[in-house]
Amino acid sequence: MKILIIGGVAGGASAAARARRLNEDATIIMFERGPYVSFANCGLPYHIGGDIKDRENLILQSPESFLARFNVDVRVNNEVLSIDRQSKAVTVSHLTTGETYQESYDYLILSPGASPVVPPIPGIANPLTFSLRNIPDMDNIIQVIGNKNVKHATVVGGGFIGLEMMEAFHQLGINTTLVEMAHQVMTPIDKEMAAFAHQEIRQHGIDLRLGVALSSAHHDVEEKRLVLTLNNGETLNTELLIMAIGVRPENHLAKSAGLTIGKLGGIQTNKHMQTNDPSIFAVGDAVEVEDFVIKSPTLVPLAGPANRQGRMAADNIMGRSEQYQGTQGTAICKIFDLAVASTGKNEKQLLEQALPYEKVYVHGASHASYYPGAQTVSFKLLFNKSSGKIYGAQAVGKKGVDKRIDIIAVAQRAGMTVDQLQHLELTYAPPYGSAKDIINQAAFVATNIIKGT
Repeated sequence: MKILIIGGVAGGASAAARARRLNEDATIIMFERGPYVSFANCGLPYHIGGDIKDRENLILQSPESFLARFNVDVRVNNEVLSIDRQSKAVTVSHLTTGETYQESYDYLILSPGASPVVPPIPGIANPLTFSLRNIPDMDNIIQVIGNKNVKHATVVGGGFIGLEMMEAFHQLGINTTLVEMAHQVMTPIDKEMAAFAHQEIRQHGIDLRLGVALSSAHHDVEEKRLVLTLNNGETLNTELLIMAIGVRPENHLAKSAGLTIGKLGGIQTNKHMQTNDPSIFAVGDAVEVEDFVIKSPTLVPLAGPANRQGRMAADNIMGRSEQYQGTQGTAICKIFDLAVASTGKNEKQLLEQALPYEKVYVHGASHASYYPGAQTVSFKLLFNKSSGKIYGAQAVGKKGVDKRIDIIAVAQRAGMTVDQLQHLELTYAPPYGSAKDIINQAAFVATNIIKGT
């Protein structure tokens, strides 16, 4: 059996390791067009900001370690140009030598990921504008910061990467402007919950500009800076620009091979992560998955789902019958001293789907309030009043946020109702929790609403 994997990082690397564990004799070749095959892309902003000191800690596996540990032939700086489904072969370009060659396969796994969205803004192609997807991107940003003694940076986009880059620049003592076209940062949460984040950002001296977009950029070579024009007519001088407005699935290889692309632009797969070609599987940020809550197609570019999908694709190639059970979009982001997290659907999405819902808010202590160090956790729970179904939850605070959202993520996947949340028996000691946890309290309030109390 010969398995080719296009793309490493989370999905592809997980598929390679799992395939080897299930079959010692298969030939496994993994292609990566960049110089690094398995790296912690979620950690890139934290190395720029100095939290992760050693760059080598971001590199999880090398071609040599993959070969030594898993007997996987990893070919970095090799880009797959096309897929010939009839002959079951791919055409590959070795980017270092310029050589082009073909490689046959029995099974093919696509894990090309997603690429940063950079709209056609006039002047955006300049040497002071970057996106952050991989280690070379990170290295280039660090080099500019060091060489040009950057005093001011601008980040466009208030998602995870944008917020993490904003904090990294702040830690480096660089004055920072954050520009977000929406009226809030972190669109997975609702606006009133995002207000906590806005307050935290502004308290740290960040120039936060909401509801505005970048219209153009002019590179002032003499002054070694960019002059940015916003759609409200304002201008902004900056020395470094990060575009972090989102990502889109890399689907061109799949599309040119005649594989089905979904309405959202992701590669379409069945529950086994199999494309419309039974010999080709697809995983990670490039695929459309089923939303766990409302069962419709969605795009969720997160490392956890990508890892699970890669493992599952390898399982199914090896004759098992594993089914992907949907994505909740459970996520958390550090914003200075604040943690902001969510799972499932938010209120905006429920309104778009015309789903009837109720919501409750609880503002409780992260652990027993009389024990030193307790911090407020603001918690929002969304549910169906008739059935008690949990639609989603959001939480903001300095401590204990991850714990509460993780609990709801598990409860939601287990099919629990808000009534059943009342009976969760969670750990309690004054340094760690409360006798009535925030989860229990939210369930009490929700049940009161359901019963008309």
